[in-house]
Amino acid sequence: MADTAPVKEGSQIGTELKARVASILEGLGKEIYEKEEVIGLGLLAAVAGESIFLLGPPGVAKSLIARRLKYAFKDGKSFEYLMSKFSTPDEIFGPVSIKKLKDEDKYERLTDRYMPGANVVFLDEIWKAGPSIQNALLTIINEKIYRNGEKDEEVDIKLIVSASNELPSRGEGLEALWDRFLIRFELTEIREKNNFLSMITNTDNVYADHVTDNQKVSAEELLVWEKEIDQIELPKEVLNTIQVIKHRLDEYDLHADTPFLVYDRRWKKVIQLLRTSAFLNGRESVDLMDCFLMVHCLWSTPLHTDTLKEIVAETIRKHGYSVAMNLTNLKKEIGEFDHEVKQETQIPHKITLEEPYLIDKKYYEVLNISNVMDGQYIKSSEFERLQLDEESTIGLYDTNFKLTYKMRAKRHKEESQVEIIHNSQALDFRLKTEKREVTEYLTKKPHPVIIKYWEEHFQYLYTYVTDLQAKMESDRPEQLAHLKSNLFVPAHLSKIVEANMIDAINDLNTLQLKLEKTRHFYSKFEE
Repeated sequence: MADTAPVKEGSQIGTELKARVASILEGLGKEIYEKEEVIGLGLLAAVAGESIFLLGPPGVAKSLIARRLKYAFKDGKSFEYLMSKFSTPDEIFGPVSIKKLKDEDKYERLTDRYMPGANVVFLDEIWKAGPSIQNALLTIINEKIYRNGEKDEEVDIKLIVSASNELPSRGEGLEALWDRFLIRFELTEIREKNNFLSMITNTDNVYADHVTDNQKVSAEELLVWEKEIDQIELPKEVLNTIQVIKHRLDEYDLHADTPFLVYDRRWKKVIQLLRTSAFLNGRESVDLMDCFLMVHCLWSTPLHTDTLKEIVAETIRKHGYSVAMNLTNLKKEIGEFDHEVKQETQIPHKITLEEPYLIDKKYYEVLNISNVMDGQYIKSSEFERLQLDEESTIGLYDTNFKLTYKMRAKRHKEESQVEIIHNSQALDFRLKTEKREVTEYLTKKPHPVIIKYWEEHFQYLYTYVTDLQAKMESDRPEQLAHLKSNLFVPAHLSKIVEANMIDAINDLNTLQLKLEKTRHFYSKFEE
């Protein structure tokens, strides 16, 4: 099923590829409960040419996952080994050939049935391996080469799955090997009750191959895919998101007892992983959903995971499309344009207003009314509803703002006065007032040359905004369609991406309206 034509987003080739990968994942995960995400990450790592580390206690399907993953490939062969401090290179890489040593005086290992001859490798308790095994593993992971005596043998290892119930100890020279595992995943026991019951009562062979031959991936296909993955695009919203996340992690490291310490090589590998995700999802460009995969690539201790999830989610939510479209600078430029127009066409004029004095945010004081009846305050909301020619009932309140009297009243023709009906008589009372200085603006007509310049500036900004709107609206249906169907990222995270997308569209609509109001303001001077 190899095809040299490039995958096009939404094309039949892309759709068929995604459907095929989905079928592979379904077969790999059959009868393995609550392990769909890690199986997907394992396949993703294999196609990207990377390795994966599984952290978890014994008995949570670590070795089963590795065995199943070999079924994704044609002629898949697996090798697995439980490391200990007594493990020898013979047990991992194969015994020395006695015949070669005797007849040709060459020190070579028989590797076919050992790690160098496998496609998918599972190494349990990897941190217990000795230095000689670790050094050989580094060469295999880095260069896909095993140094067998005097010659370098190319290995066809597509994936190394390592596992342990602990992290590598510091100061024991394991940092280089630890850094080679791009994806890191913490496994737990089955949590959902029904899944647990299904697991313990299931009698099917969990090591059976459920991936059909026509679904399996060949070595030739992987070579074709590798070239096509390199062509996957990285849009601005993805690159800017990664940049912001890196900045946030660098800031965290400045004050953390346990820093992230993510360096250049890992960032470069992360990019390739995101490209691989986009490709296997049938797309020709990485999207913000793919960026959630960084949660599995950037931690050094489980203590990091909650912080990392928060940083990645918050960055995508607040900065994804917004940063890509440079909305912050666009808002600033449009604001400055509006300010320039207003400054050139308005003359500030300060006036002093005398207004009722608001007490406790909702009461006005009625002066001298306590000489007539108990109480001295009325509610501002009731006063504002009074009419000049129509009586209404309002309350009078004492100094503790307790109701003391209900009375009929209406608005006085003089501002800040109230007319109260008492014993069938209309009595006028003033409200306590305060003086407040406000600024009013007088308009002046700008020079026609300035108006012409404004119009040119408006047209530039308006075209820029409407172009962004058109792009977002045209891409949105397609983007939303595939957000929830990412093969390697949980669907619920699509809400975060969609929220940022909606915010960006709303911001553009607001900026468009602001531009139109600014233009309307200066256009009246042309008339």
